[in-house]
Amino acid sequence: MMNTVGETEIGTQERVVTFFQKVLGYSYLGNWHARQDNSNVEKDLLTNWLSGNGYDDEIITKMLYELEKASALGSNKPLVAANRAVYEQLHYGVNVQPNTGEHRITVKLIDWEHPFNDDFGIAEEVTLKGEYTKRPDVVLYINGIAIGVLELKRSTVSVSEGIRQNLTNQREDFIERFFATVQLVMAGNETQGLRYSTIKTPEKYWLRWKETDAHPDAGNNLLLRELSQICNKIRLLDFLHNFIVFDGSIKKICRRSLTTLTTFPKIVDWQQPSQ
Repeated sequence: MMNTVGETEIGTQERVVTFFQKVLGYSYLGNWHARQDNSNVEKDLLTNWLSGNGYDDEIITKMLYELEKASALGSNKPLVAANRAVYEQLHYGVNVQPNTGEHRITVKLIDWEHPFNDDFGIAEEVTLKGEYTKRPDVVLYINGIAIGVLELKRSTVSVSEGIRQNLTNQREDFIERFFATVQLVMAGNETQGLRYSTIKTPEKYWLRWKETDAHPDAGNNLLLRELSQICNKIRLLDFLHNFIVFDGSIKKICRRSLTTLTTFPKIVDWQQPSQ
């Protein structure tokens, strides 16, 4: 087993990013430390995916307007309300009218039934400007939409620090608006593993996923094992589609327990099947 105790956070991040690329099959979008105008909806990436799935420019433009409207925060629309509006569009699609008098159509933002038709990407050091500039360590994108944020700590720093950092970032005076599309919020290190929740979840309610199976390339690295259990493409889409609920003004995510063991799929396929 690699001795990771005391290694820098940069080393942890490098291993995580490499694992997402080479093992879980995510595209590397880049280090966005110096990139301008980073967003929770990368319009070029989303437009390219939608074009490849048969939608024309006019439909895409109207869909982007509806998605932007859903994700907008305001005095009467707090983060959870905006996040719910976006989640419904991710889950059911966006209803748009091509032209006056024509039947409305549903634009699918994620192909839930065919995970390998979706574009999974990962960006690191994503600079975001609010009242205070913040820089999440890793952001997961599906078809150009930010759906996951991961804060990493070196092995000698408690994972609780990453949880608190995530919660701070969701404050109005930090980068709250970025989390309007985010469905999964995570923090981890290589000695304690991974903790996960959804937006606005107090620290005491963050969860740990416990499962025997993990990708063999994760070895004994606890963080990589648990990332492989939650973030492989098939599992992640099923997780987001079927195990997130809104209870009034509170958003909740499932716990790995006896109540979900019979319904939550076991890990079978790790990579895109051969053509």
